[in-house]
Amino acid sequence: MTVDINSPEYASGVAAFEAKNFSQAMQFLSPLAEAGDADAQHRVAIMCQNGLGVVRNDERAFQMMQAAAEQGYAIAQHGLGFMYLEGECVEKNAARAVQWFRKAADQGLAGSLTTLAIMYEEGNGVEKDPEEAKRLYARAGFDL
Repeated sequence: MTVDINSPEYASGVAAFEAKNFSQAMQFLSPLAEAGDADAQHRVAIMCQNGLGVVRNDERAFQMMQAAAEQGYAIAQHGLGFMYLEGECVEKNAARAVQWFRKAADQGLAGSLTTLAIMYEEGNGVEKDPEEAKRLYARAGFDL
């Protein structure tokens, strides 16, 4: 589902989220997330993961982040990668983290490129590969 940035519910939800009025943001964004809006799903996941405006709910945080990521929403793919990398809201799995970081990196997300580079540098979830790490750092904009 694409975001209708002109919808009053979406605009109000984002404004409340940005103002850190998370309980109000949840009221506006939760129905949009349930309807399949990737940005709303990502924001609801963040609020559930961190107990912002709601009681912390790891299961819902993971479900919402995964739903947004599966729609190709790069920042949610990055977020899901970190959930797997850190074992937050889901069992730790570096190999799954790599898969999600790669999806976001393929869309040019610098944070995911950088995280992947570090993982290749350390051999975390992938075979250690200093050359691949250098290539990813360069794609992320680092001057090596």
